[in-house]
Order: sequence, then structure tokens, then C-alpha cells
Amino acid sequence: MTSIPKPHCTLDAIFDFYLKSKAFSKLSPTTQKDYERKLHHVSSTVVEGKRLGDYRCNKIKVRHLTQAYDIWLDTGIRTANYRKACLSCAWKHAMRHDVFIHDPVALVKTVASGQRRVYWTDDQIDTFTAMAYSDFRWRSIGLIVHMAYDWGQRVGDMRLLQWSTLDLDQCTMDLTQSKRNAEIHLPISNNLCKMLRQQKEEWGFQEYVAPRVMPRAGAYPPYNVEEISPLINGVLSAAGLPMHLTAMDLRRTAVKEIMEGGGDLLTTIQVTGHKNIASLKNYQVNTRSGAAKALAVRGRKDE
Repeated sequence: MTSIPKPHCTLDAIFDFYLKSKAFSKLSPTTQKDYERKLHHVSSTVVEGKRLGDYRCNKIKVRHLTQAYDIWLDTGIRTANYRKACLSCAWKHAMRHDVFIHDPVALVKTVASGQRRVYWTDDQIDTFTAMAYSDFRWRSIGLIVHMAYDWGQRVGDMRLLQWSTLDLDQCTMDLTQSKRNAEIHLPISNNLCKMLRQQKEEWGFQEYVAPRVMPRAGAYPPYNVEEISPLINGVLSAAGLPMHLTAMDLRRTAVKEIMEGGGDLLTTIQVTGHKNIASLKNYQVNTRSGAAKALAVRGRKDE
């Protein structure tokens, strides 16, 4: 059993204590890797000439954490809030073992991130995939985008998708989502199934559907989370597409199209994997076409 740290230990020791805990081991492998990366960035942040991870916990002040948060904001509000959340998890875990009484992390004022309302158009999707599929170095990135959009799934799950989840004879996919462990069962469109069969012919010798196209240490592992955005941006630039588009916008775009097409909330969660219908609130958007369909349900005739 890992020994419980003392209040005067370093912040790095608190992170190590959390990463070796049962609470951390219960997280999904994907979430574990995300937390480890975020805590590494937290630890490496230099505040007042010193790494945050080297600070003695009983000497850490709210001002130190506030300065660190301000530095993280340069990377983006979402990233800053995620890093603070991971820091909070580690600190509260120590509090549950009576290492600390006070929680300075909770006193750091965060910036609320506005709800993103960016959607890809059909032409943008077609242009992106055409460009990606035309260049070998972007082939897997094109397939990740194609799958994320067609199925309305998170890019992270598509990045790690394995051949064992697909039945290309029946054109079906059975996936356990990494974020909520929700099991979803989806059909594969004819166009996507054709691309996946071609991919299987060339890359079926290893387990991942869309691996790196260049080997690393003699193998073809999946791309890291940090690599996706730069690669997406490379394709966007080459294709002359707006640079504000992101891979995360694909799932939102797909869900919006499902709802505009007449899919109700119960139908939509069959695709998204949400357990609570209320979670779809952030995906809802008011459109003229949606309003027209809603009003048409009333069945009133023109007078």
C-alpha cells in the first residue's frame, strides 16, 4: 500500500499518491492518460521562478495557483479548466486521507467557457476528406474525421478504434465509449464501409483502424491526443478550409443534423450514448427548418 504523504510533501508527491490510488485505477484507460498528461503540465508550470510540482504543499498559496491558472489560460479556457479540475481531484484525494484540511484549489477563480456553436457544412466535410484521402500522410486522419462525423462519435474513440469492433460484412459497429462506458450499436454507411474495407486490406495486420501511417519503434500505434489538432489544421490549411473548424465540432454537427432531420431525444441518445436526455441540451440549436417541422405537427391548415 502506498504510504500517505505528509502536509509538507511536494505537490509532485501528491500527484504520485493520487496516480497510484484505487480511485484513479477505476477511471477508464483513456481518462487515466488524459489526467496524467494534465497533471504533468500542472507540475511543469513555473510560478515565481519555481516548478509548481516542487512546491511544498503547506507553502502553496492561492496566489501561486491563480498565477498558474492564468498561465494555462494562454493555451485556452477549456484546457485551463481541465488542468485545474485534475489538480483538484489529486488535492481532494489527499484531503480524504486527512493530509490537508484546506483546499486552496477551490479558491482559484475560473473563467467560464462559452458554449461552442461551430458546425461543419457538408461541403467542408467532403473537401476535408477528399484532401486527406489524397495524401498518404493524412489518410488515417481523414478516416478518423469521416468516422467521427458519420457516426456522431468522439474523436478520441475513433482515434483508438480497433478492428474487433467492426463487422465489415454486415456493415455494423459495436463500440463501448471510453467516456461513459456506454455500449452503442451503429450501422456503417455504404461509403464509409467501402473506405473501411480498403483500409482493412492495407492496415488489417494490426489492431487499430486508423493508426499512424509512419511506424514508431517498429509499430503503428494510434495518434496521441496532442497530435490530432495539428494534423487536422494541416489538412484544413491545404484544403483552403476555415481554420476555426476543429475535430470536436464533428460530433456536435452530426447530432444537430440528426435533430434537424426529425430525430427525437430518445432516438438521438442511441447514437450519442448519453444516459440522461438532459445531457443533450448543449447540442440543441434552434433553426428555421426545425421550427417549420415543429409547427407542421400542429396540422393546422392555412386559413
